[in-house]
Amino acid sequence: MQVGRHYGTQVHTCIPYDPQSKGGSESTVRIAKADLVPTEANLRGEYDSFAELEQACDQFCVKVNTRRHRETGRVPADALADERARLHVLPSAPHTMALGQTRLVGTDQTVRFGSVRYSTPPGLVDAEVWVRVAGADLVIVADLDALPARPSWAADRRGLVEVARHATSTPGNPRIDLGHYPGHPQDPTGAPRPPRPKARTRDETDFLALGDGATTWLIEASAAGTTRIWAKMADAVALAALVGQARADEALGVAAAAGRFAETDLASIVDHLAAGAPSADLVTVDEAYSAQPGTNTWAGFTTTSQTSRETSR
Repeated sequence: MQVGRHYGTQVHTCIPYDPQSKGGSESTVRIAKADLVPTEANLRGEYDSFAELEQACDQFCVKVNTRRHRETGRVPADALADERARLHVLPSAPHTMALGQTRLVGTDQTVRFGSVRYSTPPGLVDAEVWVRVAGADLVIVADLDALPARPSWAADRRGLVEVARHATSTPGNPRIDLGHYPGHPQDPTGAPRPPRPKARTRDETDFLALGDGATTWLIEASAAGTTRIWAKMADAVALAALVGQARADEALGVAAAAGRFAETDLASIVDHLAAGAPSADLVTVDEAYSAQPGTNTWAGFTTTSQTSRETSR
């Protein structure tokens, strides 16, 4: 009844012990089935999804409502403009029952429906949204005017808006749109997004301004647990003032690729590149070789051979 009052309609039901009213209600259902939901037409093979069927229906309505009617000789879209003066005005917002069930968006930007999690765009955490199944899709609607802060993607949109649409899934198979997480370290394509250092001080800004080699060096040096990294960044900036920014940045890129983050490695690589040697000749630091003396000379310490034991007997 609330839906009927919202849309200005009245729901007629059959009256108990009144066969005539029962027949009238059944006729309404029969007409709706025959004209609005034809059972002989099977559209399953014509459309890949329910959304495509909805789009085709919208296109058909535009087609028939913009051509001249054979009986009245008028275009339905033009006739509707005259009839609206006598029709009941519909509310600007639909009844919430038509939007589906309410859900709260969690801190992970998802809603739970049918034991399955579906993602939502950023800016809707802790907001109440409506979810409903439309064909094979789950539609998520939000009231943008009720949000404490309007998301950047909804700057020119107001009121009830469809914010997400997912193909329905089964428990254990969440539907996550990577485009809903622009700040996540993963590209929308699914590929890992490389980290990008952000300068917080003037010295860090000067170092990263050297180029991509400096950025790569900082990422690799941080991952390797390099000590005195800020002092080495300052040395790189000073070296760039002497040999040029391009040469210093190239040396930083080579050092990052070779895993060389010692105090004098950068200057050594600059000299190596200045001599015209290709960077492929640089040796990558690994544990296969060490300058530390071995312990083979101590192998016989406190040990006695079998011959020595027999002689002592």
